[in-house]
Amino acid sequence: MSPPAHSAVLPQEVAAPAPAAAPAAPAAPRPRAWWGLLLPAALLALLEAASRTGWVAGHLMPPPSEVLNTVWWLLQQGNLLAHIATSSLRVLVGFGLGASLALAVGALVGLSRGAERVLDPSFQALRAIPSLAWVPLLLLWLGIDESPKIVLIAIGAFFPVYMGVAAGFRDVDRKLVEVARMAGLSQLALVRRLLLPAALPSVMTGLRNGLSLAWMFMVAAELIAATRGLGYLLTDGRETSRADIVLAAIVLLALLGKLTDTGMAAVERRWLTWRDTFENRP
Repeated sequence: MSPPAHSAVLPQEVAAPAPAAAPAAPAAPRPRAWWGLLLPAALLALLEAASRTGWVAGHLMPPPSEVLNTVWWLLQQGNLLAHIATSSLRVLVGFGLGASLALAVGALVGLSRGAERVLDPSFQALRAIPSLAWVPLLLLWLGIDESPKIVLIAIGAFFPVYMGVAAGFRDVDRKLVEVARMAGLSQLALVRRLLLPAALPSVMTGLRNGLSLAWMFMVAAELIAATRGLGYLLTDGRETSRADIVLAAIVLLALLGKLTDTGMAAVERRWLTWRDTFENRP
């Protein structure tokens, strides 16, 4: 009888090393806040050099340093802050009135097909009227006090906000509305829980555009029959052939417009953090 066969003892298996992970692709550098200052700084340096070397006439394009000195001189005169406050108050009141009316009318037009057919053609025609074309009529109707200025600014703010609100409600996905109605949502709950959040991006875009146009229409309002404001500074600089005053007023308008738009953009980011968009990517 043959002896039992002994099983061969196999050497202990050595685990194969795990493949090395591929190196992660370097993340693209996130834009810094100060990157937006590069272009203005380069433009200011170019203008300073062009004015100092005589490439452009100094009385037509003063160097930025001289414009800064003019701003400081206006501050020392004690009137600049009053001009800024007057213009800012006019924009605040006019934008508030125009945007409030546009939110109500835009929502009505966006939610009602009948209201759209009745109101939208007239608003589209009125939207094409230039800002200065309203000035003579408003002066005839309302005089030369604050009322025509506020109304003109409200007109400028109305149409961008109206367009954003109406388009925002009209562009909501119809399938979402049908699902909400199948779920038994009332008309008020449908507007509050679906239509308004879905339209909010367009509404915020309209509000930002309306705020920018409010500043533009404010200048048009203050160029005529105004004794205070940044538009009045523009007129005063033109009549006295002071290009530095004109440029100082333009720079202040740009800064105020940028400041208010930055505030509106911060509100937009806060209200729309729920969006899964390319902008909100990690």
